[in-house]
Amino acid sequence: MKTNSPTGLRSPRRYNKSSDLGREDAAAAQLADWIDRLLHGRCNLLLPCAELTEMTRPLPAHAAAALSLAVVVPALNEAAHIQTTLHALAPLRERGAQVVVVDGGSSDGTPALAVSGADQVIPAARGRARQMNAGAAATQSQWLWFVHADTVVPPQAVAAWPALAADAQIEWGHFQVQLLGRSRWLPMVAACMNARSRASGIATGDQGIFVRRTWFDRVGGFPDQPLMEDIEISARLRRSAGRPTVQSARLQTSGRRWDERGAWATIALMWRLRLLYSLGVSPEQLARAYR
Repeated sequence: MKTNSPTGLRSPRRYNKSSDLGREDAAAAQLADWIDRLLHGRCNLLLPCAELTEMTRPLPAHAAAALSLAVVVPALNEAAHIQTTLHALAPLRERGAQVVVVDGGSSDGTPALAVSGADQVIPAARGRARQMNAGAAATQSQWLWFVHADTVVPPQAVAAWPALAADAQIEWGHFQVQLLGRSRWLPMVAACMNARSRASGIATGDQGIFVRRTWFDRVGGFPDQPLMEDIEISARLRRSAGRPTVQSARLQTSGRRWDERGAWATIALMWRLRLLYSLGVSPEQLARAYR
């Protein structure tokens, strides 16, 4: 039988010693862990609160299992970027993923700079499609992730992988992109790229295409062509495996192409090349126009 207090208000919640102390201990432990990270330089005050929460949250059960993932990084004269790119991938290597750098004949020392941050550094015939196919063939991992050598993977993308790899419903997909550079138009360009890919189901290489090996093999890997290999494999995967899964994390990639050639000139060139490709113009002709 319920009893009310003399004032007519509901009686205060009874103190449950075991449950309340358990919650308090958990909260205290989390706070202590955060302070320890802060004092020892493992926590960045500039990170948003959501990311701080993610850093202190216990990993789900599937995160403890080794990742059957190969990160394939095609490179050609990327000495200025390769070590930064590989450093961001180090946490994935700690979880069992392999990082494979595929060099297309660099003359600036890229392979030597990549050795310390990769599980394999292998040579291949020049051409991004050929290099990525060579990297895929060098591993037996169930998942393949293709990351450009001028791209920095943020912690959110790394943290997404355990759940992504464990999800039986995901066959292929890509991340979002953020372009870094001098042009003030780069945020708009990136927003348009992300919106276009969501609407069309066609990804670009800058967005970090990932795919189960079974589907990669089924569609024949990247087509051996000098340009639009990302567009072509996306179209094949969309027809065979369905629309891509789009991850919210934004890969940070160099906007040097837009900085060097001019934002609007590059936008016009890209749209022109995509249109011509859709009309059947050969990738070889398009590659000459792109250069």
